[in-house]
Amino acid sequence: MQAIYHYYISINPMGQSPSCERLRERLLRPTSQTVVLYTLLASISLLTVVLNLLVVISISHFRQLNTSTNTLLLSLAVSDLLVGLLVMPIEGLYYIETCWLLGRLMCALSPYLSYCLISVSLGSMVLISVDRYIAICDPLLYSSKITVNRVKLSVCVCWACSLLYNGCILMEHIGWPDRFSSCHGECVVFISRALGTIDLFFSFLGPCALMFVLYMRVFVVAVSQVRIIRSQAAVRAAPAAKKSELKAARTLGILIAVFLMCFCPYYYPSFAGDDTSMSLPYYALFSWIMLTNSCVNPVIYALFYPWFRRAIRLIVTLRILQPHSRDVKIL
Repeated sequence: MQAIYHYYISINPMGQSPSCERLRERLLRPTSQTVVLYTLLASISLLTVVLNLLVVISISHFRQLNTSTNTLLLSLAVSDLLVGLLVMPIEGLYYIETCWLLGRLMCALSPYLSYCLISVSLGSMVLISVDRYIAICDPLLYSSKITVNRVKLSVCVCWACSLLYNGCILMEHIGWPDRFSSCHGECVVFISRALGTIDLFFSFLGPCALMFVLYMRVFVVAVSQVRIIRSQAAVRAAPAAKKSELKAARTLGILIAVFLMCFCPYYYPSFAGDDTSMSLPYYALFSWIMLTNSCVNPVIYALFYPWFRRAIRLIVTLRILQPHSRDVKIL
């Protein structure tokens, strides 16, 4: 995805990076402020990891939760967990220290890791949209079209494509990470304007447009399905999606809406044609709004999925360690 590491990524025609003098000026930060920032960073990162780990354990452990839709949620939770475990600490470290301290190898790998995880999150959202579209718009064929094995294959393809695609986008940077660094302590990723525009379409605009179209269709069909469910005569006359499917569609619709609200502000400067190497505090704020989406997703599960709240209670009380706990009825 385009310019995930906005604080050291440059997307401009000339490939110019921030001056070393500017970096030295930013190095001066009060100790008390540094302590507060590190505490805040550790708290957000830890909360993101713990919440998503609960989702991963819940879906992986309980047999009743091993459904096709939950498999997609599992993929999303794994990517969000890795964002909290790896991406947040690295990005936070740069903002707090205001200088790249992790060396040449991490300069090469960190952007690639971030690009891949954010791409997987977006890919999982697209798959969730397709899953809900078929469940609501074609409920009779859903069980035959969408199987757990097919979903697992789709998830694997999503992760593989993300690794391959972002490897191609960042191939030059991975091979020569300090190409555009003007002094020690910089990690600059250069993406040409043309390549950045293409990447913006394929890794954000295109998937978002697809999700919007699918959910508009789901919304229209869901409204008509609710009317059918409310009419007993109509229920006998025409097949309708189950109430649970409609509720799942609503919840996952909220999930995608929050996802877009967190991501769109970050991409607005790209639409406006701004240089991402400028106005660092501005981009820092939008980047963290985007990253905190990984922490918000499990909160949405807890608010709208009773099975997740039950699973948390069983996990926290260690009842999942008891024999046959996998077969507990949780739905």
